[in-house]
Formats: sequence, structure tokens, C-alpha cells
Amino acid sequence: MKLFAELYLDEDVSALVATLLRVRGYNVTTAHDEGMLSRGDSDQLARAIALGRCIFTHNRVHFEELHRGCIERGQKHFGIIIGSRRASHELARRIATLLNALAADEIENQLLYV
Repeated sequence: MKLFAELYLDEDVSALVATLLRVRGYNVTTAHDEGMLSRGDSDQLARAIALGRCIFTHNRVHFEELHRGCIERGQKHFGIIIGSRRASHELARRIATLLNALAADEIENQLLYV
């Protein structure tokens, strides 16, 4: 069992957020790192699932729909975290607070907001 969820940041999230989280010791990859730029939201979620990672995005509407679809199909995901657009330092702080509060298995199949 992993203590901290590993993260996959959607392409619309600033690369600085990834850097700030990595400096804090979190395992983070990005759509850019994975060669997933300009791919659709369902592809982004599928990649996060394939990697066993929780995805962070700003795209609330589409990822709420994708989460509902996973639930309806009984498809497991490793968590979806949605955050409004804020300064990178503030986003990193909010994500870190969430990751410190919940273990990886507590985030699985959850739709969370920061």
C-alpha cells in the first residue's frame, strides 16, 4: 500500500505546480512528460489509470462526467482532483494538504476538489 498518491497533472496545469510538488517529495508526472499533449480528457484519464496515478486537472465539467462514467461502468481510477485556477504556489499547497490528509487508497475512485 502506498502512503501518498502519485500524481499525473493534466496539460492545462502549470509545470511550476509539478516542480513545487516534486520539491516537497511527491511523485509527479505530467501530460507533457508522458507525451500526452493535445490529447482528449478521456485519454488523459486513461493514461493516469494505466500509470496507477491520481489525476489533477482544472477541467471540472469533463472530469466530473468521466468520473460518473467510471462509476457507472465499475471502472477503477486512482482519484481525480479538480482545482480552480490559482497561483501555482497556492495550488501546490492545496494539493499537498490533500495528499497529506488522505492515503493513496483513500483517494482511489474519489472525485475531490481543492
